[in-house]
Amino acid sequence: MSKFFRSKIPYVIGLAGIAGALLVLYAWQLPPFNSTVVSTDNAYVRGQVTLLSAQGAGTVTAVHVRDYQPVRQGDVLVEIDDRTAHEQLASAEAGLQTAKASLDSFSANRAAKVASLDLAKAQLLSAEAGLEKAKLDSTRTASLVTKGITSQSTGDQAHVALQQADAAVAQANANIGIAEQNVALVDAGRPSLEAAVASAEAAVSLARITLGNLKVVAPVDGRLGEVGVRVGQYVAAGTSLTSVTPDAAWVIANFKETQVGRMAVGQPARFTVDALVRQTFTGRVIHFAPAAGSEFSVIKADNATGNFTKVPQRISARIEIDPGQAAADGLRPGMSVVVTVDTSAAADATLAAADEPAEQISELR
Repeated sequence: MSKFFRSKIPYVIGLAGIAGALLVLYAWQLPPFNSTVVSTDNAYVRGQVTLLSAQGAGTVTAVHVRDYQPVRQGDVLVEIDDRTAHEQLASAEAGLQTAKASLDSFSANRAAKVASLDLAKAQLLSAEAGLEKAKLDSTRTASLVTKGITSQSTGDQAHVALQQADAAVAQANANIGIAEQNVALVDAGRPSLEAAVASAEAAVSLARITLGNLKVVAPVDGRLGEVGVRVGQYVAAGTSLTSVTPDAAWVIANFKETQVGRMAVGQPARFTVDALVRQTFTGRVIHFAPAAGSEFSVIKADNATGNFTKVPQRISARIEIDPGQAAADGLRPGMSVVVTVDTSAAADATLAAADEPAEQISELR
């Protein structure tokens, strides 16, 4: 090795050491490389993917849509054979008419019983009037018999008439009691008849719901997934038919816990999508998850036993996509994105007040 190269070795070693130190400082974001921007590639586009299933069993009679077709809320997607449901609805409606007829018959029957009660009360008034007259006649006749003006047989007849009038009043009172019992007996049957009508109305409503469930409609505007049902196929209740995804989308970014400490609700975010080359989108942080992702795991790690290796946890942040970005129409749930958030920006007080978990995270900084 020449003397020239040997003289340069200390400089090379020194430069390599400086480069290594700078690399470590950059990797750990230490001065002078500390930045107000945090980023993660553990992020994805999310949307409300709604799975549509059959609510009734039967044979599919019509499929009105195809894979990935855009639909509007209320559009009929799939129809299931509804002949049995129509007959069940007709039977329920007939049962309702029968129950209503029984209730109407009750009303007519009660009116007749009330009329009988009124007649019995009128007969009592007539009997009481007859009793008063018989009492007067008996008193007058007894006086005449005492004075010898009339015969004893006439007095006896007046006394018999008084007894008959008294018996008529007693009979009229008994008839009123019977009529009142008849009215009460009829009234006792009204609740069961009304309950029968209510039950029949519920049966009609249930039959209509069952009939309506045989038409699968789009619950929201959006785009369908793969349509996995065909005409003639038998489906049971709960069979998955297709899915619909609304146009609304957002980003879920999983930041390291060391990054979240500098983040706050309302800070601006930028992200790129692997599928949309050279497209940059903007948004802002609107929510933080209430716990690290490991806390939602079905099988949680038990760090109280065995060897422990510290692994940085990740906390999810929801990023709302700013409106008015034309290329945003190309975003699809599940796409991978790379997100950067400027932590130097001030937090949005209005959003932070509505996001208690994020507020608590900020307090821990």
